[in-house]
Amino acid sequence: MRPAEARLTIDVGRAGVVAVVACPDGGWTPLMFDGGPVLPSAVAVAEDGSFLTGQAAWRAASTSSDRFIASPVASGDQVTVGDGQVESVDVMAAVLRRVADEAARLVGGPVGEVRLVVPAGWGPRRRTWMRHAAHRAGLGQPTLVEAPVAVVEHLLAAGMQVVVGAFAVVCDLGAGAEVTVLRRGPTGFEVLATLADADAGGDAVDRALADALAESSGDAQLGVAGDGRWAVLASVRAAKESLSWHPAVTVPLPSGAGVVVNGVMLERVALPVVERAGRLTAEVIAAADLLPDDISGVYCVGGMSLLPMTAAVIGEAAKVPPVVVTDPVTEAVRGAAGVGMPAPPTEVADAVAVPSVRRAAAMVIPGFVSLGLVAQFLFTAEWNGALVYRWALLNWGELALAAVLAVVAALNAGTVLGALSAARTSSAGGSRSTGGQVGTGILAAVSLGVAVAGMYAIVGSLYLGLEVGPFLRWTLLPVAPVLVCALVAAVVAARGWRTPAAGWAEFLAFPNGSVVTAAAGMVLVQYSLTADRWPDMVLWIDLAGRVGGALLGVATVMAVVGPLMLRLVLAAPVAVISAAIVSWRASGILGAVYAIAVAVWWVQRLWTRIARVAPPDARDDGPVISGLPAAAVARR
Repeated sequence: MRPAEARLTIDVGRAGVVAVVACPDGGWTPLMFDGGPVLPSAVAVAEDGSFLTGQAAWRAASTSSDRFIASPVASGDQVTVGDGQVESVDVMAAVLRRVADEAARLVGGPVGEVRLVVPAGWGPRRRTWMRHAAHRAGLGQPTLVEAPVAVVEHLLAAGMQVVVGAFAVVCDLGAGAEVTVLRRGPTGFEVLATLADADAGGDAVDRALADALAESSGDAQLGVAGDGRWAVLASVRAAKESLSWHPAVTVPLPSGAGVVVNGVMLERVALPVVERAGRLTAEVIAAADLLPDDISGVYCVGGMSLLPMTAAVIGEAAKVPPVVVTDPVTEAVRGAAGVGMPAPPTEVADAVAVPSVRRAAAMVIPGFVSLGLVAQFLFTAEWNGALVYRWALLNWGELALAAVLAVVAALNAGTVLGALSAARTSSAGGSRSTGGQVGTGILAAVSLGVAVAGMYAIVGSLYLGLEVGPFLRWTLLPVAPVLVCALVAAVVAARGWRTPAAGWAEFLAFPNGSVVTAAAGMVLVQYSLTADRWPDMVLWIDLAGRVGGALLGVATVMAVVGPLMLRLVLAAPVAVISAAIVSWRASGILGAVYAIAVAVWWVQRLWTRIARVAPPDARDDGPVISGLPAAAVARR
């Protein structure tokens, strides 16, 4: 591999640095420092102004603690060293220079591309500081990748399934704790909320364990910050890591004695720290305006996640069983090594929920049905009276139903065209979200629906030569609740809240079965009200009206009720009531009832999104990650 083709990715934490070199063929090699894959972040400044890094810095801390910097990323602009000060960017540059030298030794020269993993909570000032440090270390201008995004990108590459619109939580439990809520969009993950707590990670456990040792041993040197304190903290950190595979270890003390530390003691001192991280997880989920049912998965990374208690405590706080990833230390840096590379076009196309051809064709059914109802309403008006004074018997319920179905057709078209536009934009590399384009489509559909309903009123008034007022009342008032719900849906979609797994076009597709049933019922009702009353046909005409009323009742239940068994239970009484009230006076009631049913259907759809109840189709079965199926997380 030529140096220019290598990609160096560095994850700089508060306690340690992990780095890998990625190859063009997708392979990667971890960098080794002092015999291990983790370079301690600590830096010691020698008397001559040179910098010591890694294990050398920790050894120097035992004799010159005033010249020791345990965590450069947690320091301010200036760091006090002995009697003077140094710039923190130079201290950080010393650590990055050590990594750059090791990478150059591995590949035979300076690497061609550099990526740095940074916390999601870092603002522009901290990011600029890191860029300056990388530049002084000879790494040029690196690409910054947010740590939680890198983690989930790596999990996706490993086979984890996260549908577009789903939410994931990454608990980064290293020296400190940072918990982040992410949402998967059509082009990648976006950070919705992130909270950090320096006292909810491994550093706090080290201090607590050192205090416990001081209390049990009576060694006064452990209770203050000094040369002995740094030496004990180094021993405590090594002991904590060793307890992952040893039942007990001995920690040397400055007095020369040793104290045995076992897993029970570690868990006792670590429990308050892990509980603090659990509360942080619950707080960030609430800050993102989500409930546990919204979360598709909680993923724990960092050295603290290896503690046996961590998964149970985080799961109890988040109300979602967490997944401790296979390699919590290198997960972020390995993910960042692949973040930013363009995905194949097929992956982008699959990520955006594209409406099916059947769905696109079905959206016109309510429109044609609406036109048919308007035609029957106009052509079958029953006139009464003489030439001087004539009045018409009109089925206002049929006009109301036609207006409602016209709005339904417009909204169907708006969501489908919005989703198709989003898919085309994503495949072309655009950045606008699917929800934003669907929201725009819904707003356009609302305008079109109002225009069509108003046109029905004006055409009916002109054709029949009657005042326009009653026509406007029976076209605009029944559709008003539906239009209000549609406007709320546009806001929900545009803000990117809880995008359905199948896409907004499928989620907001009003059932055509209910549309056709209602139209057939209203056609029969209108026929029974306006047909000629031949003596031998009166019975059949009246029967047709009763059947039409029953069909309208069934269509109302189909729109409001989802479960099949509940539909069967409710359809019979509602159909009987609707059939019994069929008449000129009640025809408007039948149309208004169905308009209310359509509005209720929209309210149910919005409640599913706003009340944070995940739809069944969003719960996909996924692969097993670290022994826990992803589907098990999605179903809790």
